[in-house]
Amino acid sequence: MSMPRTNERRLTIARAMAEAVEQEMVRDQRVFVMGEDIGALGGVLGNTRGLLEKFGPERIRDTPISETALIGAGVGAASDGMRPIVELMFVDFFGVCMDAIYNLMAKNIYFSGGNLKIPMVLMTSTGGGYSDAGQHSQNLYGTFAHLPGMKVVVPSNAYDAKGLLTRAIRDENPVVYMFHKALQGMGWLGTEKGAIVNVPEESYEVPFGKAAVVREGRDLTIVGVAMGVHNGLRAAEMLAEKGVSAEVIDLRTLVPLDRDAICASVEKTGRLVVVDDDYQSYGVSGEIIATVVERNISRLKSPPQRVAHPDIPIPFSRPMEQWALPTPQKIVTAYARMLER
Repeated sequence: MSMPRTNERRLTIARAMAEAVEQEMVRDQRVFVMGEDIGALGGVLGNTRGLLEKFGPERIRDTPISETALIGAGVGAASDGMRPIVELMFVDFFGVCMDAIYNLMAKNIYFSGGNLKIPMVLMTSTGGGYSDAGQHSQNLYGTFAHLPGMKVVVPSNAYDAKGLLTRAIRDENPVVYMFHKALQGMGWLGTEKGAIVNVPEESYEVPFGKAAVVREGRDLTIVGVAMGVHNGLRAAEMLAEKGVSAEVIDLRTLVPLDRDAICASVEKTGRLVVVDDDYQSYGVSGEIIATVVERNISRLKSPPQRVAHPDIPIPFSRPMEQWALPTPQKIVTAYARMLER
């Protein structure tokens, strides 16, 4: 990884998200934020820190502990011309309010024949690794990506976090913005240094549906989002010591999905490993592999592999949870298994 230049302004994802929200609230008076503990606390994961002092409680609205109510209110506000950002503190809480998310937020544009716009961002945290058990540690990327009507955004670094959130707030359609807790830069969660990068002060957008090749290679394609990207980069370094050149792709968004970028990389390398912190079965990893197989199976030199969370509730026990999480070594092992086959 290159050394930072002296003029770089390196931010955590939490700080980059707060800056994107602040700039959009200044630009557009229709933008406001609702959620639990987003006001004085600044969000459990820091992504609304400092906003209450600048915009006041009318636009930074702490809500009661009722996910169904706050998301339903967000849908109503978006339908009436506002541009709400609604925080679902942990994605695991989706079970409480899925009717408001999927039968209202995602479908009302379709139900109205396109006459009703829902310019709403559902912002939610994902990921485990710190022993918070199965009620606070899931990713559920595949759950939301599977359901039509919502764009799904998953940043892996602070530059993308700001640009993707800015793009999401300006979108006329509902966007689910999923940020991984281990990448936020919160001290009590640990810090993934690779997520802290240079972030311009000015407002900018990162386009949806455009993956990034974060490391070029010729022998293997590693595809992931969020923490999967960083695990992929570490695995690529380990493989390089064995003379294997791995290409790492950061999808950035799951809906829309940059299928062309995935297939173009596999056309070059002939081998594919998908890294997904979500559950293995019926998930994003299977969709990516299916895309490659459907496009041109003849380019594959070996059966594709996936490194994902096994199909078990996320354990509270730290040794058990760490055993279940995707790791760089598991990616290296998947590549070795690929060669054996």
